[in-house]
Amino acid sequence: MHEFPHHYTVTAAGAVDDDVELTAERLPSLRSASPAEFGGPGDRWSPETLLVGAIADCFILTFRAVAHASKLSWTSLQCEVNGTLDRIDRVTQFTHFDLRARLTVAAGTDPDQARRVLNKAERSCLITNSLKATVQLATDVGVATEPIGTLAGA
Repeated sequence: MHEFPHHYTVTAAGAVDDDVELTAERLPSLRSASPAEFGGPGDRWSPETLLVGAIADCFILTFRAVAHASKLSWTSLQCEVNGTLDRIDRVTQFTHFDLRARLTVAAGTDPDQARRVLNKAERSCLITNSLKATVQLATDVGVATEPIGTLAGA
């Protein structure tokens, strides 16, 4: 890992009625548009869906690191995030994010340990820690029946 601070640069370019093109060094470009709720086509990534996606992505990547450090064997994690956009004091902003994490762990794994790792990942996620909206995590831990040697997190 590199020393802090880290810097990330993204360039956005767009015309009057075109998609916005997002570019960053060494990454494929990404096109976005306004969501349907704001009069856009609704069939492209938007700033809103990118933010909500960043939360889900960051949660899973953070969980991987925390699970590895905790020696937690797991097979899969699915994270669904629902962001609530509202107007507060005439300012449009995200006010709440609901994270629903569905984790499958190895047979013999303590489900309470798995929940603790999920909660630590939520507390450690740099994206949610950078936002002022509240975040609520709900967890569902299932136990796999496969031998431990075949698990992704083993």
